[in-house]
Amino acid sequence: MNKADLVNKIHDVLGGTKADAERAYEAFVDAIVAALKKGDEVSVPGFGKFLVSKRAARQGRNPATGETITIPAAKVPKFKAAKALKDAVN
Repeated sequence: MNKADLVNKIHDVLGGTKADAERAYEAFVDAIVAALKKGDEVSVPGFGKFLVSKRAARQGRNPATGETITIPAAKVPKFKAAKALKDAVN
């Protein structure tokens, strides 16, 4: 399922125009991204939790040259599925 499919599902449920459905989808995604940028967690009951995890700097190798490089620390988005979602899938 891709963005267009999700927009169509939103349109089927809410009615209105497809442009309204796309704006609703964009607002949902933008709200999650903005909260994660601030370092907040986003919990969607019955679906899961979006959060930001910190990954420490580490050593790695350039596969082309074999040279040791330092991979910088980074913040990475993560998703933890809720029990209800896990149960629905199984």
